[in-house]
Amino acid sequence: MKAIVLNKYGTSADLAFRDTAKRHPEDNEVLVKIHAASVNDWDWCLMRGTPFYIRLLCGLLKPKVKVPGVDIAGQVEAVGRDVTKFKPGDPVYGDLSESGFGGFAEYVCTHEKALALKPDRMTFIQAAAIPHAAALALQGLRDEGGLQPEDSLLINGAGGGVGTIGIQIARSLGVKHVTGVDHTEKLEMMRSLGFDDVLDYTKEDFIDSGRRYDLILDTKTNRSIFRYPKALNPNGLYVTVGGETSRLLQAFFLGAIIGLFGNKRIRIVALKPNKDLDYISELFESGSIKPIIDGPYTLAEAPKAIQRFGEGRHKGKIIIAMEQAEKAQTGPRD
Repeated sequence: MKAIVLNKYGTSADLAFRDTAKRHPEDNEVLVKIHAASVNDWDWCLMRGTPFYIRLLCGLLKPKVKVPGVDIAGQVEAVGRDVTKFKPGDPVYGDLSESGFGGFAEYVCTHEKALALKPDRMTFIQAAAIPHAAALALQGLRDEGGLQPEDSLLINGAGGGVGTIGIQIARSLGVKHVTGVDHTEKLEMMRSLGFDDVLDYTKEDFIDSGRRYDLILDTKTNRSIFRYPKALNPNGLYVTVGGETSRLLQAFFLGAIIGLFGNKRIRIVALKPNKDLDYISELFESGSIKPIIDGPYTLAEAPKAIQRFGEGRHKGKIIIAMEQAEKAQTGPRD
């Protein structure tokens, strides 16, 4: 089978598009013929071997993970003898981040716990865009953030996968006012999604804008953790789902201090992959969420797509579509 193979840490030039062996499923595994996959921060970090924890998890000197790719959508081709949730032919999707990766390939063997049935109305390309980003958004807004309809919400990094799904989840929870922050080139798309206010981070720092929010969901944590309370209302909450490692560590070790000496809180989402995928599927089927697609790119173009992600140029989710995948709308490819 064709796959994107990572033999050493480095740049997108070190990712090889080549043939590799197709595995047979073990007792608790499912063999999936992949129709589409999406690019995530895991892939960008794994390719480069940074930050440091990537090497602790995935190999100190060379990657143990040979095929990147976290979010997938496809059809079950075979199942192990202990698998009870799926049968050959089932359309599935899921997040493989705790099940060995392997999404940038024509086939993958993965544990059945990493998958859920794909709704009939959801295309494979849409399905590949959803698991990781939607779970982060839902767990950040609802589970950690406790978002209420009357809350004022700001999403930083609003033009990426988490932000574009996050605004839709927030609306499904009844929130009336949402502000989004991102680059100039993404503001028009964000307005089309229903953000009430959009801020261009190249021209304005939302922390110093004078506006205050009940909840901030941040995908780009890149400032001192002690600055964020300035943008919160009393009893406000700052929730981060990702960002610079040094800032996340600061939030982890020092965030509690902010709560001890004031009425504003700092929290970090520890992602639970594939949690509430059934609920997310219901949101899709009701029309409450629809992912924004950047691409699709071919499997051979995956290195270029990962580089695009790392440069922050993407809008919504970057999708890799295999040759057998359905046709979908095209987006920026330069």
